[in-house]
Amino acid sequence: MARSNRERTDATRTALLDAARRLFVEKGYAETATPDIVAAAGVTRGALYHHFPDKKTLFWAVVEREAGEVAADIEARSAEASSAREALLQGACAYFDAMAAPGRTRLLLKEAPAQTVVDSGNGEDPAESSLKVGLSHLLEGAALLPLLDPLTVLVSAAFERAAIAIDCGGNRKNYEAAIAALIDGLRPDELRR
Repeated sequence: MARSNRERTDATRTALLDAARRLFVEKGYAETATPDIVAAAGVTRGALYHHFPDKKTLFWAVVEREAGEVAADIEARSAEASSAREALLQGACAYFDAMAAPGRTRLLLKEAPAQTVVDSGNGEDPAESSLKVGLSHLLEGAALLPLLDPLTVLVSAAFERAAIAIDCGGNRKNYEAAIAALIDGLRPDELRR
């Protein structure tokens, strides 16, 4: 049965994203050349440029897809929580699970930030957006609520550093306990003592 044009287009785009992801993880962004991506994807150079105007655009499409998968995992796991604290802790567990995907830590926490220094305006991180929502629920009625934006950045950085440490062999349970202590330290009932 012949595939439709849309199916072929989607298959080519997916092949490019998958091949680029593999190479960006293996070699890094700077060391990955577009001819390598084309060869790994099994497509023509014209197909690459039909879907992506340049390597940078392809890179950010890979990062966006990965970040979206992480955010979806967090959302799914934390949706059933009975409290803001539980949602944040379930989200933390989902984040660490999602970041355990081979190469994801390098791609999202090493390669993407390095390119962010070079580029600017690549959009907001969906996982950080979910964290902000969770923290806003946790801080509801607390004196710290006006500090939501900087707290989101700082707690997000803690998650990222923990994911890197876990990827390098750190004890995940210890990092989960540390994240729980950090989140508990932000709770309004703890702050009123």
